[in-house]
Amino acid sequence: MADNVLSQDEIDALLSAMDSGEVDLTAKDEPPEAKAEAYDITSQNIMLRDQFSALEEVYDKFSGLLQSSLTGLLQQSFEVQFVSTEMVKYGDFIQAFSNPTSFNIFTMDPLVGSALLAIEPGLVFSMIDCMFGGKGAPLKQGREFSPIEIGMLQRLSRELLGDFERAWQTVFSIKIVSKKTETKPEFVHLVSPDELMIVIVFSIKGEEFSGNFHLCISYRMLEPIKDKLSSRYLRAKDSEAAFSDRIQKTLEETNVNLIAELGYTSHTFGDLIALQIDDIFTLNTGPHDPITVKIESEPKYRGYPGIINGNRAVEIVDIISPEEAAAE
Repeated sequence: MADNVLSQDEIDALLSAMDSGEVDLTAKDEPPEAKAEAYDITSQNIMLRDQFSALEEVYDKFSGLLQSSLTGLLQQSFEVQFVSTEMVKYGDFIQAFSNPTSFNIFTMDPLVGSALLAIEPGLVFSMIDCMFGGKGAPLKQGREFSPIEIGMLQRLSRELLGDFERAWQTVFSIKIVSKKTETKPEFVHLVSPDELMIVIVFSIKGEEFSGNFHLCISYRMLEPIKDKLSSRYLRAKDSEAAFSDRIQKTLEETNVNLIAELGYTSHTFGDLIALQIDDIFTLNTGPHDPITVKIESEPKYRGYPGIINGNRAVEIVDIISPEEAAAE
């Protein structure tokens, strides 16, 4: 207790500080009361990562395919990277673009609905310059696209969407069909402004430029297959693949009986009882007829008997189908 008692010197110093105003004796104001703010849940990524985890494989595959395609097409080194993915309302997404921007509306059969490819104008002019043999120097002042540039844009869009279709094959088979191109955002009527869209952003970097392009897919469009794109489905798929590999490896190491049947014949039980030494059975095949090769008594192959390096051998010439095996 003695340690908690102030000495006379400490008391005098405290009183002196109070008189000089160094110690504030006024009551502290209480912190302001916390206020609730409106929260729009539809503007957030509603479990986006968990619901569509398989799409991360698509993004990685697409980046690699497109980087290789652009490098081969334009004979220049390009770097394609996945930037981000988020869920936003379509109205908010389309308002973020200026005029002109390269818009390409496309379908993803058998999925119902349309999706959108949007290439930022700065990237458009740089890529077109590369397509004509330049280095992609950024355009100093924006302008409308010329008819020739629109034609080159359509070619570039086909390359992008072709690689995107191939990347999708890793998780779900689709067929991409380009439907319409536009340059003004006010003319791109994909869905209602309040509909939720999954927006995927990629960047392309060249020697003298960089820019982004966006893939915009309706949440409703992917909802019918979201179970096949979820993290749970991926785990089950990986587990099934691993289990399948183990079964295959076990089967490859399993010993089976293989018999090359030279021929067969039918006799009665009385004939068998009456057999004598030097009696001969006549088979149904001759020395030049094909023979049946059986695995565990099941007919699987046809071949011809012969000798290789002094060993008896059979040359396989045909595979017996399950229907033929059942008939035999």
